Amino acid sequence: MRTRMLTGFPAPAFALPGFLLGSVPFGLLLTKAAGLGDIRAIGSGNIGATNVLRTGRKGLAAATLVLDAAKGAAAVLIGLYWGPMAALFAGFGAVLGHMFPPWLGFRGGKGVATGLAVLAAAAWPVGIACCLIWLAMAFAFRRSSAAALAAFAAAPLLGWALLPAGRGGAVAIMALAVAILVFLRHRQNIARLLAGTEPRIGR
Repeated sequence: MRTRMLTGFPAPAFALPGFLLGSVPFGLLLTKAAGLGDIRAIGSGNIGATNVLRTGRKGLAAATLVLDAAKGAAAVLIGLYWGPMAALFAGFGAVLGHMFPPWLGFRGGKGVATGLAVLAAAAWPVGIACCLIWLAMAFAFRRSSAAALAAFAAAPLLGWALLPAGRGGAVAIMALAVAILVFLRHRQNIARLLAGTEPRIGR
């Protein structure tokens, strides 16, 4: 795959528009619009759907999940117009933007919904497999963080296993980069999982 587009822009440059799209904090915007104040002041302080669910507003949590996923998928699909490598960089940028939005002091979400949507849009077999892993782990253990960590840990391997060699390698590298970010953003969750104090989904 080529890393330079016919426009003359290198593929990594597409991470910037992806970053800007990913940095839209839908969880914060929706909860403020609903009169619930600043979502960062409750629960984990996260702007993602899991923390929005802690407000008791399942509809808002679902809307946050959908919109956070949509911005990741949109970044990939827009980047795809300029080529497959541009799409991967745009998707990675969207995950970075969600996790580190400049408008919120670079304190954003943990990238689960956005990251899964990026994987699904970039390589649907990998994305679907990761979503199934998340659902199975969430159902079995009722802990969103454990489900997310399992899904993203599997993503690079799934990229190598489910896709043709050239495409699979590029997707696997992007998936590995996203997985590293997701694990870093889940540092506290990992500590609570090891201690047995991580809250269950819905609590």
